[in-house]
Amino acid sequence: MYLIVEQEDVIRIPPPLLGEDIDEVIEDLAREKIEGNVYSFPREEVKDPAERKYIIVLLLSLEKVGDGIIVPGDGAVYQKVRFKALAFHPELQEVIVGDVVDALKFGAFIRFGPIDGLLHISQIMDDVIDVDVENKRFIGKESKKTLRVKDKVIARIVALSINDANPRQSKIGLTMRQPGLGKFEWIEELVKGEQKEGKK
Repeated sequence: MYLIVEQEDVIRIPPPLLGEDIDEVIEDLAREKIEGNVYSFPREEVKDPAERKYIIVLLLSLEKVGDGIIVPGDGAVYQKVRFKALAFHPELQEVIVGDVVDALKFGAFIRFGPIDGLLHISQIMDDVIDVDVENKRFIGKESKKTLRVKDKVIARIVALSINDANPRQSKIGLTMRQPGLGKFEWIEELVKGEQKEGKK
């Protein structure tokens, strides 16, 4: 899920940049350091430490807190800042909408928000699946349903491990083997079929 967060951090301003417009320098350095990185909810807001991480998507506002500090022997200025940002916080059991961005022998990668999750081949559908690696698609043997790169899907998060150092390397497991989940076209067909049954 997306949320607005407020937090503080310290920005290091190297000596060569101290002669430039300091507000612009701080904003540029803050975007570079903060956007795309993992932060944690303050402890008092969350009881379960495993559910505390979120990824900063976009810096919305930034303000300096107090004066910067010069560390002897370093020469850089360390400036404390308070920022407000748009963050992405995936949760276990959350239903997500995403796009298939890759198809491999073992499953599909689904991009949702700023990260990708793995939809293992066993979690795509209730059918035996043939994998067409060359055309990057999965085909149900009996149902003849296909899933390919660029398809839009609805899935649920069943495993979650956020990588602090590199959020793009986070391990997120997905499933589509439940009613209401799957490729958009499959869901539309299911709804149309149920509507026809209801009219009989």
